[in-house]
Formats: sequence, structure tokens, C-alpha cells
Amino acid sequence: MRSINFYHFSNGQSPIEVFLDSLSGKQAQKVVWVLKLIEEMEIVPIQYFKKLVNQDDIWEVRIQMGSDDFRLLGFFDGGTLIVLTNGFVKKKQKTPVQEIELAVRRKKEYLARR
Repeated sequence: MRSINFYHFSNGQSPIEVFLDSLSGKQAQKVVWVLKLIEEMEIVPIQYFKKLVNQDDIWEVRIQMGSDDFRLLGFFDGGTLIVLTNGFVKKKQKTPVQEIELAVRRKKEYLARR
């Protein structure tokens, strides 16, 4: 079983919480449902959770609701703890490079603070 945590800045604010607050109630419910699925399922289908190729061990939580695609990026801290660093609405086929770079920066900062 996995555990999901949200990345926090040194002031305690979480960019994931800010992102979730920007969604409608139904959209946020769907995100929470996918996160619970990732925590509870031993093998998570790739449609919900996927490792990005050649991206410093960054993983992508994938949520689709109607025509909207939402992504949360993060990384594993140890074997079962997932730290989510940022979320965004996906508008194009490829994951935006700046979102991946942001996740990598936050991962490095998180690991340095530990």
C-alpha cells in the first residue's frame, strides 16, 4: 500500500492544495478518487499512474473527466511514499517541460530539506 503526501513550501503552503481548490467540486472529487485508487491498488493501471520516461524518476497521476485532463506530478520517497509536487490542466499531447522541471526542482528541494 502506498501513501500520498503533498509537497509543502517552507512556509507550510501546498501547491497541490492550491490546485485542488481551483477545481470544481466534481473535478476535485475525481482527483481524490484517483489518489485513493493509487494508494490502495497494488498494481495501478497506466491510465491513472505512470512514470515519465527519462525525467529524473518523476511520476504522473492522470485524471480525465469529460474533455478535461488533469495531471499531478511527483516522486517516490522510499518505496511507498509518493510526494506530489504540482498539478495542472493538460491542454496538449505532451506533458509541458516547465511542469516537469518544476517537479524536479521541488523534488531536489524536498530531499535537501529532509
